[in-house]
Amino acid sequence: MLFSNSQNMKAKDAIAIIRSRRIGENQGENSDKKEFLGVLQDSKHILGRKSMELLSIETEVPVRMPLVRTIYEPGHVDNGIDMERICPLGGLLTKLLVLITSAVHHEAARMSIRQTWMFYGSRRDVGMAFILGRSTNKTLNEALEREEFMYRDLIRGHFIDSYNNLTLKTISTLEWADLHCPKAKYLLKTDDDMFINVPKLMTLMATTLKANRTIYGRRAENWKPVRNKWSKYHISFAQYGKATFPYFTTGPAYLITGDVVHALFEKSLDTAFLKLEDVFTTGIVAGSLDIRRINVREIANTRTKFEACHIRDRISIHMVRNNEQFELWKMLLDDTIKCVKV
Repeated sequence: MLFSNSQNMKAKDAIAIIRSRRIGENQGENSDKKEFLGVLQDSKHILGRKSMELLSIETEVPVRMPLVRTIYEPGHVDNGIDMERICPLGGLLTKLLVLITSAVHHEAARMSIRQTWMFYGSRRDVGMAFILGRSTNKTLNEALEREEFMYRDLIRGHFIDSYNNLTLKTISTLEWADLHCPKAKYLLKTDDDMFINVPKLMTLMATTLKANRTIYGRRAENWKPVRNKWSKYHISFAQYGKATFPYFTTGPAYLITGDVVHALFEKSLDTAFLKLEDVFTTGIVAGSLDIRRINVREIANTRTKFEACHIRDRISIHMVRNNEQFELWKMLLDDTIKCVKV
């Protein structure tokens, strides 16, 4: 289970109950378990509503992680987003909806994307926007409000924006697409440190990707949970007990066929929470719905040589700094550089 280091006494008592369980009669053990479950129910907003450092504890009590619907607050901030530009007519003409998950304090990253590959969002058949949570910092919230007013491309969910809430951010992404752009043919979920080769992706969609009920991306097979408690990727046995994760597509970028967005969102709410959003969404939830996860070589989700021919051969490039977006954008558009396929 996940708890806060600074949470009130109820959460601390829950930890104490688990760590100090006496070896005794079954009746006493059952009482401890009921008390623990009661504390969990009372503290159901810990993950979704509060910004805090999270820790993991191993337990002998076989208590599952809470279902997402107990910690996820649906809906989005009504901030006058430009629906006519991002997804007119519910996505009737939208071939590609790109929703970019971004941290609230990454204004510079969002601006560099707006000035480069987000240009393709001006196409009638492509919509693009950023997905964020909320902050407890008044100054940061005021800056976000100014940014919202200027660009009208920020979709903000009702959760604290933090690494441990990335799964909630992805669910918020699915919810918005399901509610406001349900007719879009494809949804690309990506991050704000990515460079996306939109022309190559559009070509691939038109010529190669013909399947329905599919998630395309870098397929990860037989990946094991990180059990090192000092890693930010740490997953305890209480959170996920199996030796390997189900097949999933890695989180920096993956492409979802529009026909499964609704099902993914609905099923996510009734699935036990896991902080690794890609494992959760494209592994656990997609697997339970029998949605295919297909590897696409061009969606490598890695960094590559900053050479024009390498850039043009990829759909997604990871770990791109703000200033590097412009460098890659120039390489993509410079028609004086010729790439010959061998």
